[in-house]
Amino acid sequence: MAAFQYFVASSLDGFIATPDDNLAWLLQFDGFEGGRESYETFMADVGCIVMGGETYAWLMEHQADSWPYPGTPCWVFTHHELSAPAGADVTFVRGDVREFSEDLRGVAGDKNVWLVGGGETAAQFADAGLLDELIVSVIPVVLGQGKPVLPMKKGPTPPLDLISSRTMGRGIVELRYRFGGG
Repeated sequence: MAAFQYFVASSLDGFIATPDDNLAWLLQFDGFEGGRESYETFMADVGCIVMGGETYAWLMEHQADSWPYPGTPCWVFTHHELSAPAGADVTFVRGDVREFSEDLRGVAGDKNVWLVGGGETAAQFADAGLLDELIVSVIPVVLGQGKPVLPMKKGPTPPLDLISSRTMGRGIVELRYRFGGG
């Protein structure tokens, strides 16, 4: 069965973006040793992508000319009327993530579902008991404030199980946790 995975980068103090969604702190690490391999290995097991409307809008603003996920179905949870880029397999939905979980797993087939971008959508899956894994690359910067990794409404979680950890270039550490521990 497809797992719901949140693959994300975070500052040392647990933020995925500045309060105004600036990612310059992260983008300065582009091309770090092990980063491309980690991403490509992860993407090889992704059959469906899920994101919120804010992440989708950020992508459209910053990568409007090049849809970053060609060939992979993407579902966007939003309350706004949006349009998809030409050639992109994007489905727009509204509602509780639980209503769509089986459909998302079906679309992913024998692969996984990647919860992309902002923590709000991933937190909805976690609050609903649907988030299976958190894969976080901890970037060696401190932001002091910003958008948290998982702004859960029903926290704290039970203890997560550490599946793996590895050090990559420029002091980045990738941590892989399984939900459902305790």
